[in-house]
Amino acid sequence: MNSITIAWIGIPFFLGFIIFLVPKLNRHLTLWGCIASAAYGFQLFLEPSPIKLNLLDSFGVTLEVDQLSGYFILTNALVTAAVVFYCWQSDKTAFFYAQTLLVHGSLNAAFVCADFISLYVALEVSGIAAFLLIAYPRSDRSIWVGLRYLFISNTAMLFYLVGAVLVYQTHHSFSFAGLQGSPPEALALIFLGLLIKAGVFISGLWLPLTHSESETPVSALLSGIVVKASVLPLLRCAGISEEIDTIVRIFGVGTALMGVSYAVLEKDTKRMLAFHTISQLGLILAAPAVGGFYTLSHGLVKSSLFLSAGSLPSRNFKELQHKPINTKLWMCLVIASLSISGFPLLAGFAAKVLTIKNLLSWQVIAMNIAAVGTAISFAKFIFLPHKIDGEQQDKPGFWLAIIFLLTGLCIANIIYIPAYNITDITKAIVTIAIGWLAYHLLFKHLSIYLPRIFEQFEHLVGVMSLTLILLFWIALA
Repeated sequence: MNSITIAWIGIPFFLGFIIFLVPKLNRHLTLWGCIASAAYGFQLFLEPSPIKLNLLDSFGVTLEVDQLSGYFILTNALVTAAVVFYCWQSDKTAFFYAQTLLVHGSLNAAFVCADFISLYVALEVSGIAAFLLIAYPRSDRSIWVGLRYLFISNTAMLFYLVGAVLVYQTHHSFSFAGLQGSPPEALALIFLGLLIKAGVFISGLWLPLTHSESETPVSALLSGIVVKASVLPLLRCAGISEEIDTIVRIFGVGTALMGVSYAVLEKDTKRMLAFHTISQLGLILAAPAVGGFYTLSHGLVKSSLFLSAGSLPSRNFKELQHKPINTKLWMCLVIASLSISGFPLLAGFAAKVLTIKNLLSWQVIAMNIAAVGTAISFAKFIFLPHKIDGEQQDKPGFWLAIIFLLTGLCIANIIYIPAYNITDITKAIVTIAIGWLAYHLLFKHLSIYLPRIFEQFEHLVGVMSLTLILLFWIALA
């Protein structure tokens, strides 16, 4: 299995190189890379014990592949495949597909790293490839958004690298386990880098603009899986000690509440989805032990929602209230929105129940508030007017991609069958009902526009500094 793991990591990079030699096979080779990842991800659920590979033993450079990795790898395969289906009949060039494979491969590598230095390399490669995808249209706007993302990403990795060096200086090893017993500034710097890259808490305020202004398939890729590359290391670090687990959970709760607070008031469809990505990352971190299943559920939902939002006649919810959309498109939005709201028979329900059952007592009230906020946010999609011949911006590969993702949502629902009991089903339905009632009575009529000052480029580094101070204070405590 060790040889298969090494070969699997290299497959996307090899196929990306082949694309430049045989450009006509770009779509097919990208899809085969996704199939290889999906097959490997499924195989991990059958492995009785984790696979560990020592690359540089004296430096603690190792790979660890287990069921937690399997969820992230499978999400990567499914989301990337959906993006390939969406772009199948488009005019995307070989360069686009090669960069998609590079992102895919570097994310796979990040999902199996168990040390800080190899993770650094994987995250840097994924960041550069994601920048090239964001800037792919070559418009002034896309290049600016891409450069903004690249600056934030590189700054985050600079903080992270200094923290990794401090861990090595203390233990002469880059292993994740070295975080315990390292100076508090090491933990603060490493966590700051990962929180920024993942788009978590206030250090993730770069995310809404980047995800909302990118092309539709790139937005689906970014929110569906790219931001998860820095979440998995946080989940692994949470297992090192109870103190680190508490820090991760604190940021999970804060992120869930912050993201949903913005989402319920946002009037732009893609920005609302981007803010809600921040919130959902908080739910993943709030219960580290079961974050893998929630990652899979969220990746499928958010990708389908971004692809669907790209087919809407407008990005403004106020305008959409007066422009009936196509009923078939509306049904896609409803299924995905119900799943992320936690409605039974969809993967979001099982994932949310499993997450709530693994919360600590002090997290429960905040997470229930976040759940109601989620129902309010997606009521905006569910209660849009629609008709059979309503407006829709047709994309050739849209329906294949959406059917693929929504089918995955239905199948993934079986992962946690114990969620189906009277208590949890009733609680889910009541939570959604409260959210819908609040939407109709209050939030539908609000015209509050949140200031974007903290999202501005010149303030993002200042926000990072505030997060670093907070992390250092928590680490000392």
